[in-house]
Amino acid sequence: MNTMKRFMPASIAVIVSVAVSGCMQSEKQDAKVTINKNPFPSTYQALPQQNTIIKNATVLTGTGERIDNADVLFVDGKISQVGQNLTADNATVIDGNGKWVTPGIIDVHSHLGVYPSPSVESHSDGNEMTQPNTSEVWAEHGIWPQDPGFQAARAGGITTLQILPGSANLFGGRGVTLRNVPSHTMQGMKFPDAPYGLKMACGENPKRVYGSRKESPSTRMGNMAGYRAAWAEATEYKLAWEKYESDYAAGKNPEAPARDIELDTLKGVLDGEILIHNHCYKAEEMAMMIDLGKEFNYHSGTFHHAIEGYKIADLLGENGNCAAMWPDWWGFKMEAYDMVHENVAIVDAVKNSCAIVHSDSASTIQRLNQEAGKVLYRAQDNGFDLKPEDAIRWITSNAAKSLGVSDVTGSLTAGKNADVVLWNSNPFSVYAQAEQVFVDGAKVYDRFDEKYQAQSDFMLGQE
Repeated sequence: MNTMKRFMPASIAVIVSVAVSGCMQSEKQDAKVTINKNPFPSTYQALPQQNTIIKNATVLTGTGERIDNADVLFVDGKISQVGQNLTADNATVIDGNGKWVTPGIIDVHSHLGVYPSPSVESHSDGNEMTQPNTSEVWAEHGIWPQDPGFQAARAGGITTLQILPGSANLFGGRGVTLRNVPSHTMQGMKFPDAPYGLKMACGENPKRVYGSRKESPSTRMGNMAGYRAAWAEATEYKLAWEKYESDYAAGKNPEAPARDIELDTLKGVLDGEILIHNHCYKAEEMAMMIDLGKEFNYHSGTFHHAIEGYKIADLLGENGNCAAMWPDWWGFKMEAYDMVHENVAIVDAVKNSCAIVHSDSASTIQRLNQEAGKVLYRAQDNGFDLKPEDAIRWITSNAAKSLGVSDVTGSLTAGKNADVVLWNSNPFSVYAQAEQVFVDGAKVYDRFDEKYQAQSDFMLGQE
């Protein structure tokens, strides 16, 4: 009896513990709150395809390889084989003799559709210049799919492009990657499963816009303070959602954090789901943005324009940053003065490099191959051992890496999307013209067949 009395409290405690545990396990939970990360899903469908083989062309694979007198076979919308003396049953044969074949051209920095042609105020939807942080806006909500610029870009071999907001703000909003196909809706062009991008901007633009209003930021110090404050808030938001998820998984009935669509985008970056695309010209600012990413545990992504990329080429390579650059556009403002013609080539030369040539222009996107050609020939003149098979990566495979789609496009590799351009000559020649353009193995442009020269509804009936 005494023994029983001695252990009674412990027994009671166990019983109480089990009862409480059982109660917690059976606690009634409200429906779990989740955030739809893709509320405007792609409806893209490949156009009618036909198995195709291009014979006896000079092929640049986008992987650093050139194959002369080669064939490219694509079947069911995918690259099947690249090599010599290929055969295929039930395939359309295209004579590539004297011609060149490349992967589809990718522009990582475009404003088509948000700054369309004609350039009128009613269609000027690229900059939400209302506060320094507009991460809540998405470029896709301002895209006019009938912009005639999309067809003009197809004629230049562009098969994929990223549409970005402008650079007025510290955080300009989300960009979206599109397949360059005719469509009446943005969703019909939206690249399936491509990651979103977050547009950021360094330097003069945000400090000029808001400093002129006597608001912050008005200096580069203010720029950096604004970035840090935003990422600090986003970190707390991320932690709040993680605690909610953890508590709910443990059987509790927690209250979900208040939804904030601005912070949703920043949290997406911190979660590794959204990629950074940063308008940033100067070497010291790019270096600071790399450190900023390390402070808040995200990757600093791709630097756009990168006029002084050559000064920190080693740092970009070490940190895994892509740099998207112009061949010869600079000097139009103070932060864009310190440029060299070999900028792209110098960035390209370092280990783990990711050099890209971009447009940022409704006209330049029509000849992005020639823009890359400018870099190639200037670099060759200055002693760089670069060839066409190297330069094509700047507008294909490296660009695909920057956009997070290199697993499905950007090179003529078996199994990847058949995004293909047939050129009348060396694509880096000033005389080069895209003759046929394919997206997912479907012909979307043919220089000699009006059936494949799509007119937007806007242009119908116009001279």
